[in-house]
Amino acid sequence: ASGAAMAQSSVTLFGIVDTAVGYVDNANAAGDSVYGLTTSGNATSRLGFRGVEDLGGGLKAGFWLEGEIFGDDGNANGFNFQRRSTVSLMGGFGEVRMGRELTPSYSKTSSYDLFGQTGIGQFMGWRDWASNSDFGAAVPTADASNVRSSNMISYYTPNFGGLTAGLGYGFDEQTTGKAGRYVGGYVAYDNGPLSLAASYDQRDLLVNGLVAGSAVLDRDTFTLGGSYNLNVVKVNAIVQQSKYKALGESEKVNAYALGVSAPVGAGEVKLQYALYDNKLIESKAHQISLGYVHNLSKRT
Repeated sequence: ASGAAMAQSSVTLFGIVDTAVGYVDNANAAGDSVYGLTTSGNATSRLGFRGVEDLGGGLKAGFWLEGEIFGDDGNANGFNFQRRSTVSLMGGFGEVRMGRELTPSYSKTSSYDLFGQTGIGQFMGWRDWASNSDFGAAVPTADASNVRSSNMISYYTPNFGGLTAGLGYGFDEQTTGKAGRYVGGYVAYDNGPLSLAASYDQRDLLVNGLVAGSAVLDRDTFTLGGSYNLNVVKVNAIVQQSKYKALGESEKVNAYALGVSAPVGAGEVKLQYALYDNKLIESKAHQISLGYVHNLSKRT
């Protein structure tokens, strides 16, 4: 009986180890440079375990535990599962997950970043803009970048002829206030060379500083992304706006990215331009990223 049960389930050990030597000029306001060993330059280093069990009747149960690896120092502060720790139920209705993981809004639209949200060339639209601005001296809140959320229940639809969607709600788990609460989702269409997606998310942060008193700071982020594969080159684009609101004040950050990638033998050339228009501090930044990835094998 045990053998029959085991034949209907599977557990997989997976991971990536990415370590690099890097150099950055003007690494701080004083103009100093820094060099050394770094981690996750081309792909995020990780170690994880995932499993699926067939429950019968078209239902499956699953778990996913994944943590980040630091190849340069071996995880000096210890290994954890903050990248993802979920249980899920899957079937013809789609998939329901519970736990900590990437937010649905981020998981799809971030895929249009040519640099895969890793390394110095990545699109920086998803970050905690408010904590480094003059807007209310926002107190840094866990997951304020909206990349991940703890205490989240999420739902992902099946694929309806290329149409997919996802929705998530992260509980604040507080007796008073709602700082830390997350809600967001996405809709996407993938058909052959064309891929399009739109996402929206909202998170409540805490303000305590330049704006008088303490209050909840609402962050609303809307993102459009798309790509088209012309075989010779692939074009990617992202348009994003993050709006911050608290105590009658409202400011926003607009971010844009446009990139092209082209296969060259066993490798790929990537070129991406990004513009960040930060109304929180009335400043703009331009970013040009050029990269080449050479595949030594299917997994290296």
